[in-house]
Amino acid sequence: MNTIVADTGTVRMPITLTTLDAFRAWIHSEAVSEETRACFLDGEVWIDMSKEQLFSHNQVKSELNIVLGGLAKSMQLGRYVPDGMLFSNAVANLSAQPDGAFVSYRSLQDGKVVLVEGTKRGIVELDGEPEMVVEVVSGSSIEKDKKTLPDLYYRAGVLEYWLIDARIEPLDFAIFQRGADRFEPNVDHEGWVASTVFGREFRLSRRSDPLGHPEFLLDYRES
Repeated sequence: MNTIVADTGTVRMPITLTTLDAFRAWIHSEAVSEETRACFLDGEVWIDMSKEQLFSHNQVKSELNIVLGGLAKSMQLGRYVPDGMLFSNAVANLSAQPDGAFVSYRSLQDGKVVLVEGTKRGIVELDGEPEMVVEVVSGSSIEKDKKTLPDLYYRAGVLEYWLIDARIEPLDFAIFQRGADRFEPNVDHEGWVASTVFGREFRLSRRSDPLGHPEFLLDYRES
């Protein structure tokens, strides 16, 4: 290990895991627990040791899982993959654990996304180009989610990048579309933002539950 830079709970470690293949072998080894949140971002290893916030992070992901997972299933589009699944792409020199991702059946059939089996635990990784990825910003992931990952996800062939920041008021919900050389934000129409991947417009809102705590609603309508 050469250096450790700690900032708001995140440890960024340039270590001997200098290649994507070495990182993938390490992250799937018995030495690493399933709870470890680690990424290989074009030569750097990021390990997030921060505690997950319930209302600004966990519950946002829960709503995405319910709505996007149900939509993908009802439309027979493919699989919405909740957070925790490793996604790798050799072109981008990237291996990350996004807060959510969508992979179409067509991409799986055509081999654009390959399901990678572990030695003991079934499918443990997606390799290739998922159509869409989601990141929900936390205090320890601002730089990664807003500056580092957009470029790497673009290089990986991702079509849409969803970025959500529920720490602020009003919350920030953006869908970025693949442009000529970078992701470009889709226009917000009174809170509604179009998704080409799903063929729908989406709106994420926040309200109070019966106990006064925040809860989130992801609505959608036909474009």
